[in-house]
Amino acid sequence: MLLSQLPNGAHALVQQLVPANAEVGESTLRRLGELGFIPGEPVQVLRRGPGGREPLAVQVGETLFALRLLEAQCIEVKAPCAGII
Repeated sequence: MLLSQLPNGAHALVQQLVPANAEVGESTLRRLGELGFIPGEPVQVLRRGPGGREPLAVQVGETLFALRLLEAQCIEVKAPCAGII
């Protein structure tokens, strides 16, 4: 599942970064990793912008980010195991 597909308030764990489409290069993936979107890191979608689109307010670890939909589509996540997060 992609981070962009999570509903508001949902928790997950980052699984991996993937290029969403041809517009996404290695520099975008590297930047997301530098921001803290690394495998195993807890993430939560807090809310979406107007009309439920973008930007997405996302918390990774203890830090809050506003991501474009294209960036959120590059982050594969998985539901956490019971008792985590």
